[in-house]
Amino acid sequence: MSFLPQATHRVFLTCATLAALLTAPLAHAFADDDARRAILELRQQVRQMTEQNQQARLSLAEQLENLQQELANLRGQVEHLRWEVDAKRRLEQEQIGVSITVNNPQEQAAFNQALTHFRGGKYKEAGEGFATFLAQYPNSQLASEAMFYQGSSQYANRQFDASIATLQRLTQGKPDDARTPDALLIIAANQVEKGNMGGAKTTLQSIVSKYPQSPAAATAQERIKLLQ
Repeated sequence: MSFLPQATHRVFLTCATLAALLTAPLAHAFADDDARRAILELRQQVRQMTEQNQQARLSLAEQLENLQQELANLRGQVEHLRWEVDAKRRLEQEQIGVSITVNNPQEQAAFNQALTHFRGGKYKEAGEGFATFLAQYPNSQLASEAMFYQGSSQYANRQFDASIATLQRLTQGKPDDARTPDALLIIAANQVEKGNMGGAKTTLQSIVSKYPQSPAAATAQERIKLLQ
């Protein structure tokens, strides 16, 4: 009678052992699956955080670029207002804008007509008039004045590249001309409008170094400070 319980007990022990041995790998497998799932989830979270970080950086870079552009635009607007004030003051100080006269009545009339447009704020007509004058009278005593006012008219019309090219013909071709320091000021104003602050600063510094006694030098020094 005692044999059966012992045998049964051994059977139970054997079954329990087998069950334990079979269950352990399954538990281990489930644990591995959970770990892999956790790793995948963590990787996904890291990927999302990286993407969000990149997007945030791109957004900040775009905002910074927009702010820099707005600042450049504001500087350009301020520079344009200064130019208008300077041009008005210059024309008020000069009865007809220049003190040079020529003997050829047609030549003088052509120049005066273009200058009248400039004084009246008709910068498109003024620019075209001075361009025609220079084509007809390239060696005129008024050529420097015509280039100066043509470049000024182009600047007023926001033709910045054309204005720079016109005024550089004056500043490089006639560096000792009385209009050259003022022409350099307008070149710098064009450069500010184009967002070329480094070029504008260099141009202004050249006025101070090359024409220190000119009225334009004092103006250049003030504007250099604003570009710091």
